[in-house]
Amino acid sequence: MDILINVAIFVVSLAALLKGADFFVESAEKIGLSFGISPFVIGATIVGFGTSLPELASSIAAVYAGASEMIVGNVIGSNVFNIAAALALVAIVSGNVKIEKDIMTNDIPMLVFSAMLMYFVLADFHISIFEAIILIAGVVIFLLYTLKDDDDKVDKDKRPKAIGKDYLMLLIGVVMVYFGAVYTIEAVVFFAEKMNVSTHLIGLTVVAFGTSLPEIVVSLAAARQGNASMAVGNVLGSNIFNTFAVLGIPRLFGPIEINHEIMKFSMPFMVALTVLLGIISISKRITRWEGLLLLLAFAFYVVEVLKGVSL
Repeated sequence: MDILINVAIFVVSLAALLKGADFFVESAEKIGLSFGISPFVIGATIVGFGTSLPELASSIAAVYAGASEMIVGNVIGSNVFNIAAALALVAIVSGNVKIEKDIMTNDIPMLVFSAMLMYFVLADFHISIFEAIILIAGVVIFLLYTLKDDDDKVDKDKRPKAIGKDYLMLLIGVVMVYFGAVYTIEAVVFFAEKMNVSTHLIGLTVVAFGTSLPEIVVSLAAARQGNASMAVGNVLGSNIFNTFAVLGIPRLFGPIEINHEIMKFSMPFMVALTVLLGIISISKRITRWEGLLLLLAFAFYVVEVLKGVSL
């Protein structure tokens, strides 16, 4: 009976978590457009950060639940899902994603830097408060530079008008994300204990996939609507937010436990995948074949991680 109850709690809370993120993204996107912010910048900031709210909320909840080992796995798994699944599917669906904004001057360097910084921060298997503050500062710097370089703002006559309902849905989305995260983590910890599976592996797989669903859904929706630029911005912004904020902010609430096994494969793989995305982006386009290459890398990652779960 306990298992059935926790299955129900997990399904309902994860649904609330994802729907809450959806409410937040939709309302935040409209509010952003009303201020004239360009689609790419909205994707890299508002949508990217909004779709990462599940990762942040679940990570903070994990600290309070005594399952902080899950946090690093959640960040790494989510970043891999975003690049090798979400962005790969966008490229495959769109056929040829043209990157209109010059992301090589700011976005890609910041993305690669964030991944490498995360590697060095985790190298000693300890995250200090000082390191957490540096990570959080990275988010602020990224936001300031991205907003400053927004030279493709929406014309005033094309801007939608944000109303009170949009701000209300923004608040409702945040509340749903918070409570959804708390109960999702409680259910995950229950199953990890029942199955005798390490919480960091649960974070790399189940939690990472579940909290990455918003990025996948939003990116594919944007691609189908012919707005691949927002989809690319969403993935870049989401990964930068994951690495800086989802790792840095929870540390302010308590120590983060780091599993030694994660530095042998998952962390180096995430860094290599991020560098690969940077190389692919030099041509300012992501082809269908490159999307298939990323998807193949994702399949390899899943197989390697599941080997650890089977143990």
